[in-house]
Amino acid sequence: MNKVLIAPSILSADFSKLGQEIKDVERSGADWIHIDVMDGHFVPNITVGPVVVRSIRPLTKLPFDVHLMIAKPEAYIESFAKAGSDIITFHAEVEEHPKEVIKLIKYFKKKVGVSIRPKTPVKLIEGILQMVDMVLVMTVEPGFAGQEFMPECLPKIEELRKVFRKDIQVDGGINESTAPEVIKAGANVIVAGTSVFGAKNYKEAISKLKGQTYPCRGGGR
Repeated sequence: MNKVLIAPSILSADFSKLGQEIKDVERSGADWIHIDVMDGHFVPNITVGPVVVRSIRPLTKLPFDVHLMIAKPEAYIESFAKAGSDIITFHAEVEEHPKEVIKLIKYFKKKVGVSIRPKTPVKLIEGILQMVDMVLVMTVEPGFAGQEFMPECLPKIEELRKVFRKDIQVDGGINESTAPEVIKAGANVIVAGTSVFGAKNYKEAISKLKGQTYPCRGGGR
């Protein structure tokens, strides 16, 4: 089993003090920083762009895990790569030529992720699995934070783990109750938004997501 990694999603952070939030989760044991990019077309919401990625890049050495929930990822890969992204994930549903997108991400020497929505079958990405570093299985419909976990996605994670030995990431409704389920199914990278940034103690929240027992010593972030 691959090591369990926690990638707090800044979509749920307090943007009035985003820099401090990132430093706090890094100090609390986060492994990656997850950045949700939405364009108002592929999903009904608009979030951040390359300018934000560039502005927060100097604040941490943690890998930036950038999830492009956008209609034309190929048009923005260069911008996000040069802004400081380490992993760039695109959605299989928007691409007729995913291999070209993968080649473009690799051209900029970044790791490649491909994501599938809850109703998208693993079969759609079977032909490109050998080309990517990570598969992101959405366990909610992408677009907004704070949605309820969809347990019907668990068999998809199990199916994927049988044929894919690299990182399997899950995103959507993940908390200390649902994290063990997705880890048992085969996921090893956990995206968590409100369950981390909504907690009083970030270190305790991250430890619980990893399945670790957190000592009760009080304290904050």
